[in-house]
Amino acid sequence: MKPPRNRAVRSAVHRHDHLSKQGLLERAFTFAFRGLVYAQIWEDPAVDLEALAVTPDCHIVQIASGGCNVLSYLTADPKAITAVDLNTAHIALNKLKLVAARELPDYAAFHRFFGRANTRENIAAYRKHVRPHLDETTRRYWEGRDIIGRRRISGFAKGVYKRGLLGNFIGAAHFLARINGVNPKIILRASSMEEQREIFDRDFAPFFDKAFVRWLTDQPASLFGLGIPPAQYEALAGDSKMAVVLRERLEKLACDFDLRENYFAWQAFGRGYEDAPDASLPPYLQQANYEAVRARADRVEVRHANFIDYLKSMPAQSLDRYVLLDAQDWMTDEILTLLWTEITRTAKPAARVLFRTAGAPSILPGRVPEPILGQWDYRAEDSLDYTRRDRSSIYGGVHLYVLKD
Repeated sequence: MKPPRNRAVRSAVHRHDHLSKQGLLERAFTFAFRGLVYAQIWEDPAVDLEALAVTPDCHIVQIASGGCNVLSYLTADPKAITAVDLNTAHIALNKLKLVAARELPDYAAFHRFFGRANTRENIAAYRKHVRPHLDETTRRYWEGRDIIGRRRISGFAKGVYKRGLLGNFIGAAHFLARINGVNPKIILRASSMEEQREIFDRDFAPFFDKAFVRWLTDQPASLFGLGIPPAQYEALAGDSKMAVVLRERLEKLACDFDLRENYFAWQAFGRGYEDAPDASLPPYLQQANYEAVRARADRVEVRHANFIDYLKSMPAQSLDRYVLLDAQDWMTDEILTLLWTEITRTAKPAARVLFRTAGAPSILPGRVPEPILGQWDYRAEDSLDYTRRDRSSIYGGVHLYVLKD
């Protein structure tokens, strides 16, 4: 019998009685999480690749999300990547990207499909080059219709980065800003980091002081579009008002990095990648990496599975690198302990674990038993540096643990 749709996501998120306020919020989140959430992943692969120190004998296991980093890690020449995810839309997107990397005729077609993602030529390329090589489940997903009746593959003709839960959230934020007299795209005209700062202070910072914005962001459901469930909302807010936290994160995105070198800022403020020959792009979309990504795409296995269940299926000391994104923010102490028990069992010597948190500190001390966590070395100084340099700017902390000798 086919399992109920979204059961794996429900088991990860639901912690409270369904009739309680928190329980209702959790169930609203899992309903929102049923479809595509991230057309682009929001973890900086440049930071990841430095922290992971991938070598040619590495087997990486990671949460797939939008698939950008799955393909970007191929530039480091790992032996294998296993990408797992609970979200069927993310599984379909990862498989589409891998087939497109192998089967589209050249870099121009590949860049047009995922770098621009807004032309009818992409649909013709899909039908001719990609569709014949997709498995039936993935093909049905992309040729099926979304909640408002659009064929999902049509997103690549009309701006796929404007779709999905995050794309809709960014669109709503743009609409709210515009009706309050702020055009988010104005910052993309800045010619220097000094001008970026001037525009942010003048046009963006006052927006977060508006009473309606402060009220709206105090509602946990308002951040479902960022893929933030109720438990993570609490971790992100901490002791501050959410409007203050969001202002600080947006300030980092707008001011701490040169916009010409930060494709995350272009996605947030421009709703797509910059259309320029020297545009900032994820590693997998950079022309210099195209042949390597294409040649190594067969090293990736995509699984619709729970991360812990996958680890349980693997032999002891069989994996080298683990990328957990921010999933641990969702987890109870019991699940965290089970996860790290399996990570520790399957980890080869000098294995590395990389993850992010909504708040600044690592969430593991005091929650994962010391006999397990004590086998790992937390690279605190490196983690602070990675956090500072993560261009996506959404997370409070980027954390690296290395298995002790």
